[in-house]
Amino acid sequence: MSIIETIILGIVQGIAEFLPISSSGHLIIFRDIFGIGAGISHDMELAFDIALHFGTLLAIGIYFFKDFISMITKGLTKGVKDSEGKILWYLIIATIPAAIFGLLFEDVIENAIRGNYIIIAAALAFMGIVIYLCDKYSKNEKTVKEMSLKDAFLIGCSQVFALIPGFSRSGTTIACARQLGIERGEAAKFSFFLSAPVVCGAVLLKVIKKSTWTIIMANISTFIIGILVSFIIGLLCIKYLLKYLDNHNFKVFMIYRVLMAIVVLLFVMFGV
Repeated sequence: MSIIETIILGIVQGIAEFLPISSSGHLIIFRDIFGIGAGISHDMELAFDIALHFGTLLAIGIYFFKDFISMITKGLTKGVKDSEGKILWYLIIATIPAAIFGLLFEDVIENAIRGNYIIIAAALAFMGIVIYLCDKYSKNEKTVKEMSLKDAFLIGCSQVFALIPGFSRSGTTIACARQLGIERGEAAKFSFFLSAPVVCGAVLLKVIKKSTWTIIMANISTFIIGILVSFIIGLLCIKYLLKYLDNHNFKVFMIYRVLMAIVVLLFVMFGV
């Protein structure tokens, strides 16, 4: 894989991880349909994708560093009685559904769905419409600090659908949060918070395998570049998406997802 291809995939991950457009779906589309980074082994694909996710995980950690320190400190000392401390425990509860389903069905998803472009296209279009409608017809009633344990658990359950490429982890969690009456910007913020433990767990499960380290060491420069690019782009994306959502809805993301779904379907039908 060339340096240019590595940079392009890093940019794709940095943008698509936080915008509600599906990072896993886009990495598959760019690699398999657009030919960016094509030709590498399946194991290399999975290892490199995890590395790119590690870059966006670092972006979350840096951007929300003070928030995480505060919620961890208060969560461990004051528990759910504190408005910030309870977020830590809500994140733990919300992470459980995706963690369980990920462990049980990871191989099934990788083998049966990862290369199924029809499912990816359908998920892109369907979830794009769902996100837009959930946002449009929901009220701004609550902030993250005002959400309930039930809200957190339901948002965590919605994250399970994001295991399917095309659905989008941020998209499903934001749509669910908006349906529960959480403010648009606050919904995105909680979605970013929630991605940290999920991505961290996925990275840890991958890097403990000896085969992963063998791939990393054999392609160390590629992995470093990919991580750095996804990290930098991820930081910028978080910053400007939160500003964008102050005055805009998700219509543009719906349109983009539907158009990308059409591109994928054209490729399936005509190989173009």
